[in-house]
Amino acid sequence: MTSSFSNLSLAEPLARAVAEMGYESMTPIQAQAIPVVLTGKDVMGAAQTGTGKTAAFSLPLLQRLLKHENASTSPARHPVRALVLLPTRELADQVAQQVKLYAKYTNLRSAVVFGGMDMKPQTLELKKGVEVLVATPGRLLDHIEAKNAVLNQVEYVVLDEADRMLDIGFLPDLQRILSYLPKERTTLLFSATFSPEIKRLANSYLKDPITIEVARPNETASTVEQRFYSVGDDDKRRALKQIVRQRGITQAFVFVNSKLGCARLARSLERDGLKTTALHGDKSQDERLK
Repeated sequence: MTSSFSNLSLAEPLARAVAEMGYESMTPIQAQAIPVVLTGKDVMGAAQTGTGKTAAFSLPLLQRLLKHENASTSPARHPVRALVLLPTRELADQVAQQVKLYAKYTNLRSAVVFGGMDMKPQTLELKKGVEVLVATPGRLLDHIEAKNAVLNQVEYVVLDEADRMLDIGFLPDLQRILSYLPKERTTLLFSATFSPEIKRLANSYLKDPITIEVARPNETASTVEQRFYSVGDDDKRRALKQIVRQRGITQAFVFVNSKLGCARLARSLERDGLKTTALHGDKSQDERLK
């Protein structure tokens, strides 16, 4: 199996976009999933965030949609043919940006819809016609109910971060969305873990899927170095500041277990002269995007 993007028989517009983005070697999930998705088979992939799975499903999916590519301005000539569902607004936005970059030299259109934002601009974009729609489940249902999104020509559906979608309680929404799709379609499901719930979802909605597992459950990506520090509760903040300073860290993500704790820690770091921003569920979508 090849591990170089240049050895994939991608269509010229896609190959050009990929080369421009500096992609050379494929990650394990890409090397295993791309050839399978190109055949049109259903896939159940075990992969964590950060393993390159957006390219693993987007590139072959775009390749297969090129047969529908057209330069017509008529929305009817650009129905939704691929649907990508994600659990959070930020992930949806990130995946949509990647898809736009991969498709930039094609006539395939893509759009993203998620909550926390005004529906009007999203509606205008959907009404113009898009082939690839990236969405969070709740907002997609709003658009389906408003007749802005018609899904009767969908050929591909991707459930990305499926375990997290189930954790957030999206199962009823997912079932409703899938009921609007044609029975004849390709379904790709990606999840960090194959829990019993995920397996049930796969059994209900996937046909003879090819299972691709590139990481053992709960295994950290090989690019990640882990360190563990044992400190008392009262010393955590001091330890964090010391690590940041000693290691000369210029950018860091710090995960905190509550909104209040997050806001307090950000203020404390800010007082110590470290440029800090808090990001949590009580922020508006505009603040989150900023």
